[in-house]
Amino acid sequence: MSLFSRPPYISETTDFLQQLKAQKPALEAEQRRGRALWWDKHPNRQEQNEFNAARVAQKPYVYLTQAPK
Repeated sequence: MSLFSRPPYISETTDFLQQLKAQKPALEAEQRRGRALWWDKHPNRQEQNEFNAARVAQKPYVYLTQAPK
């Protein structure tokens, strides 16, 4: 053992998460299911192309409704 070694530090947050995962082993699977539901989306290419084709070009200065005279 080294003279300068320190005991391993575990933060309160890490300790809490480890205890929570030990109490609820299915927690990680539930998190992955939730992520798949809300974030992991597969885009519909046809709808995306239609959306891009229907886009209207924006004027250079959006607050100017009429050309100055």
